[in-house]
Amino acid sequence: MSVSLSAAASAAPGNLMLDIEGTELDAQDRDVLLDPQVGGVIFFARNFVSRAQITALSTEIRALRPTLLLAVDQEGGRVQRFKEGFTRLPPMQCFHQLHCDDTAAALALARDSGWLMAAELIDSGLDFSFAPVLDADADRCGAIADRAFSADVERVTALAGAFIEGMHEAGMAATGKHFPGHGGVVADSHLELPVDGRSWEALATADLVPFARLADRLDAVMPAHILFSEIDSRPVGFSPIWLQQRLRGELGFTGVIFSDDLSMEGAGAAGGYAERAEAALRAGCDMVLACNNRRGALEVLQHLHNLDWPIPARVATMRTEGRNGLALAAAPARWERTAAALAVLG
Repeated sequence: MSVSLSAAASAAPGNLMLDIEGTELDAQDRDVLLDPQVGGVIFFARNFVSRAQITALSTEIRALRPTLLLAVDQEGGRVQRFKEGFTRLPPMQCFHQLHCDDTAAALALARDSGWLMAAELIDSGLDFSFAPVLDADADRCGAIADRAFSADVERVTALAGAFIEGMHEAGMAATGKHFPGHGGVVADSHLELPVDGRSWEALATADLVPFARLADRLDAVMPAHILFSEIDSRPVGFSPIWLQQRLRGELGFTGVIFSDDLSMEGAGAAGGYAERAEAALRAGCDMVLACNNRRGALEVLQHLHNLDWPIPARVATMRTEGRNGLALAAAPARWERTAAALAVLG
């Protein structure tokens, strides 16, 4: 497919979010990012040296292709990709005990924390973090554990709702993950496909609660690579039953659906990389992620050219264009107060 440089740079984003290898763009990165089927870049710790460096890298990507979404996992605790120059966020489960002791204080700090996380990223040129985690867990699933606000779905809903409010105040879209929840499995979907035997009715009063109650406040959802054997023979992220019938139909969700990383072992049930991408899109995902495997990402790109799958206009709602720097500049006292409180909480 031949596309002029100027046309590629101004093209609307495509269906694939991928990663880059280093702390700056190389020649292959530039060529790949100009591919019209690329829709975004997700950063990892290996892409980060300092706040100044990641801001410069974001600026360089924006200059190359202004329409790309720039994202990261900046949850806190063990899943915080950017550290030097950014506030160290504690694991979200630190909020559980605070919520038990002082509900109002916990909700206020969760809201301020969502604002601070979002404001720092927007100030550095990014669009969003894949946050918050809506899984209900404490220590059952090693892949989640302290990434979750609580094992209590009511607390997850309250705390995540406050966190989302803060993100929105800063101008950032919120992504709830991992639909419909990891609370019933032990297996790590990075390493294998977890299987959960619960019914929809059982989930409706458990893990689904945060997703159902926050559906109208979430801008995006990321489904889990989990097989719910009583509901469908396909893992959630590849299932029209889960994404179209349940999430959009019964829960009324109208935002963006991102696949979880297609490189995870839990995605292998759908086939090779091209088959995984097509299955996710046909199931209802708007954008697919292929990370930490450039060959796999290139296979997806080639297949997307053949597939010519449309990307919904709602994907553009994940952008924070025009808001860079405004949140932090307008409220330095809030930043200082929140950073100090998080240091104590952590």
